[in-house]
Amino acid sequence: MRPVFVQFRCSPGRTYAVADAIYEREIVSELYSTSGEYDLMAKLYIPEDEDVGRFLNEKLFDIDGIVRTLTTMTFRAF
Repeated sequence: MRPVFVQFRCSPGRTYAVADAIYEREIVSELYSTSGEYDLMAKLYIPEDEDVGRFLNEKLFDIDGIVRTLTTMTFRAF
């Protein structure tokens, strides 16, 4: 499994609804509200044999209220 972090910018007033929708999908291991340019940050584990872009597009990025995302791939834990 490959750990991936995804940050979400939400439409004004939609952060809690987006967070609820993300949790309903039951694919994130952690979800945080954040300060700064993005509103939420999720940590999820994607199977090694899955295409990351396709997985995220099909599982998360169709949620209403998401304006922008930033995906950070991980390569090695220290």
